[in-house]
Amino acid sequence: MHLSELPYNDYGSAMRCRLGGRVQKLAIDAHLGCPHRDIKSGSGGCTFCLGEAFTPSYCTNQPSITEQINAAISFHDSRRRRADIHLAYFQAGTNTNAPIERLKELYTEALNHPKIEGIIIGTRPDCISSEILDYLEDLSHNHYIAIEYGIESCSDETLRHVNRGHDFATAQRAIAETKARSIDVGAHFILGLPNETKAQIINQVALINELQPNFVKFHQLQIYRNTVMAREWQAHPERFPFANNFDTDDYVELMVDIIRHLDPSIAIERFASQAPRHLILSSPLGGIRMDALRTKIVERLKTLQATQGDRL
Repeated sequence: MHLSELPYNDYGSAMRCRLGGRVQKLAIDAHLGCPHRDIKSGSGGCTFCLGEAFTPSYCTNQPSITEQINAAISFHDSRRRRADIHLAYFQAGTNTNAPIERLKELYTEALNHPKIEGIIIGTRPDCISSEILDYLEDLSHNHYIAIEYGIESCSDETLRHVNRGHDFATAQRAIAETKARSIDVGAHFILGLPNETKAQIINQVALINELQPNFVKFHQLQIYRNTVMAREWQAHPERFPFANNFDTDDYVELMVDIIRHLDPSIAIERFASQAPRHLILSSPLGGIRMDALRTKIVERLKTLQATQGDRL
């Protein structure tokens, strides 16, 4: 456990301990799209999804992985974000959505960059295979490798409602098979999906603990313009109590409850997300900066003399 002076297991501190220095993730776009959103699949994709919300601006005009890494390093250097270790983060889209030989080309190009010491691959739990995992296990003998799975909810009812395209059991299998190969696992969850209650959100933390990911990201539901969910929100606002009735203080209290029920061995990377404002119709956090939100959560935990996992 790497709580240090914080009342929760902070991802940055955990990675610093794990890899021996301050880590900077460099988000890149491999242009692999998403098989669930692909028009050929006919599924229509997840109702909440807007692909452009997840691609950093410095990726836009850089076609190759190497050029994107260079642009990302310059971007962070210009903001004086010093790093000892750089990891290429395949963030946008589903980054196992290609034949294995194409994936090898992309991952190898990233790992061949002189400043890259490992890769983190964002993907869906229904878009992974034993072949890909075996290859990544081989890579992990010489590089840091992690897979970040978009799970979004532990409720099959919720996953069906948002047209996620897989059930929770699929996520359980993907994480178990990944951890069996000693590859680090991240898990991503959206808080406040349609019809969710606070009690349901807190109760799903027990299932997250059973998954035992190495790190977790929590994002508040942001309703993006021009999505299926935006139309649902406008037609049925009663299904979205978080989007309509939650404010920043409410969200802080929710996160404090989640942290207190979360296994302290699981590092927390994010409490929320911040997409470009012009894309958002509704978000319970408004325009608060992520560092300010983190400060509020830490202060509330300290006021309560609470720590991660103290309610297990």
